[in-house]
Amino acid sequence: MGRIDGKVAVILGAAGKDNMGQVIARRFAAEGARVIVAGRSEAQLRALAAELGGDQRVCDITRSADVAALAHFAVERFGGLDIAVNCTGWAPMTKLLDVKEEELDKLCALQFKGVYFFLQSMVAQMAAHGGGSIVQMSSASAYALLYNHAAYIATKSAGDALVRCFANEFGAKGVRVNAIAPGLTGSPMTSHEMSLPGLQEAFIKEYPLGRIGTAEDIANAALWLAGNESFLTGQVLQINGGLTLRRNPTPREISASMKAAAPKTGP
Repeated sequence: MGRIDGKVAVILGAAGKDNMGQVIARRFAAEGARVIVAGRSEAQLRALAAELGGDQRVCDITRSADVAALAHFAVERFGGLDIAVNCTGWAPMTKLLDVKEEELDKLCALQFKGVYFFLQSMVAQMAAHGGGSIVQMSSASAYALLYNHAAYIATKSAGDALVRCFANEFGAKGVRVNAIAPGLTGSPMTSHEMSLPGLQEAFIKEYPLGRIGTAEDIANAALWLAGNESFLTGQVLQINGGLTLRRNPTPREISASMKAAAPKTGP
């Protein structure tokens, strides 16, 4: 028997091949959950649902009707909703004075309004069906600042505030709401950056546990939060190898590390 055997889990943001949402969905299915994967690419979702023996639903988190329909679908399909994980996100690196209104609008729609829609719809269904666990993805950069990341950090911080508010108001209904704050994590979204010579080395110096995080690390934490043994709500778990005990490297330090690691050319 798995740790979440028989529980109904919705994973939003699972349409990207081998992304964090897909890793979490696979882990939950392996632990016995009935998984519904959701996102914006129907073909990817269908393939993953078939692999997991679960179901899929196209959902754009920036559309409140989509998110409400996803929560209703879980109840209609499996008779309840026990776990909901939001893995959607966008992390542009833009200098403070260069951020445009369009970028702010997109980030607010995805990482503030979208998070509100997600918590609102999932909490409503869980509260009506005996409770459950919600996991939101935060970011270590909201606690260990990263340069050229202000709009992203601000919207992630807003999501953390919403986690606390929903946890406070719906704990009495048996709903637990928490967040996970990864640091730099190996995933398809970061594959280009992670391949740059010297970049990982610049970051690893700031990780007390001495390595960059993986999507599997995040899935392990999400699994614990999803299970009945986690007597926890309204918290942001720092699943980042201790990065928030220190700091992220500065652009100058990253540049120096990359320059030192670059292949030497010329005579």
